[in-house]
Amino acid sequence: MVTAFGGPEAVEIIDMDLPKPAARQVRIKVAAAALNPVDAEVRAGAFGGEGRRLGLGWDVAGTIDAVGTDAADGAATGWSVGDEVIALLFAMGASLGTHADYVIVDADAVAKAPTKVDAVHAATLPLNALTAAQALDQLDIQKGQELLVTGAAGAVGGYAVQLAAHRGISVTALARESDEELVRSLGAAHFASSGGVEAGSVDAVLDAAILGEAALEWVRDGGAYVGVIPQAAPAPVRGVRTGAVSVTPDGARLAELVALLDEGVLTARVAETYALGDVVKAHARLAEGGLRGRIVLVP
Repeated sequence: MVTAFGGPEAVEIIDMDLPKPAARQVRIKVAAAALNPVDAEVRAGAFGGEGRRLGLGWDVAGTIDAVGTDAADGAATGWSVGDEVIALLFAMGASLGTHADYVIVDADAVAKAPTKVDAVHAATLPLNALTAAQALDQLDIQKGQELLVTGAAGAVGGYAVQLAAHRGISVTALARESDEELVRSLGAAHFASSGGVEAGSVDAVLDAAILGEAALEWVRDGGAYVGVIPQAAPAPVRGVRTGAVSVTPDGARLAELVALLDEGVLTARVAETYALGDVVKAHARLAEGGLRGRIVLVP
């Protein structure tokens, strides 16, 4: 967690009491938790919270070891101790994130863990795949239309390429030239590097690389643009609808993504793993860039 903003060295490991789940919550014994760019941004103070103790980590794969019950009606969570699960914790401003030994998560944010990959790979799914899926929902792009995904070799972009291609959408992947083979393997029908996209040539853009107005120019009149930074979408032009996805925990939707992962439609990519005790080293590696897949922390 972070108690003062800064570089990788600002991340601390702090002993805390074992958290207890409240009504309609579960406690997960963490087996793996992904490290995402948003964690580095929280660490650096991009979202404020100075003087507070801020937890890090949004993704978790692990085993439920306690469930909460509503004292008023005795309603259980629907989950049982011993269930292997994954979940998205919306950690912005939380005092405890998933980079921990145990974490509390709302029961309706939880899905059964994949059966075809291990916990380390499963931990890369919740934040990035849900962001991609919810961004595609917001674009409302249909089968047969043309979608450009920027940052297509990244975690969000890669899942977006796979999900869109699975829906029958023609995907153009914008990435570095060295990543062409990768993004085509994810299902991109077309590839473009910097400067290789014609203005007004696609129906929609999912801007995972945060290019903003530059990406908006590639959308046809009346098309759609969705970015991945809330409140940072460019202003509409030429009738193009613009917006940005604000990812929401959704256990039911996450279960659908788990099924696609087990079916081989989605690919969970792990770049490197670090012990939780080496979290400072993990943040330093993230800052170096050049990763194709997520860093995953293992308690």
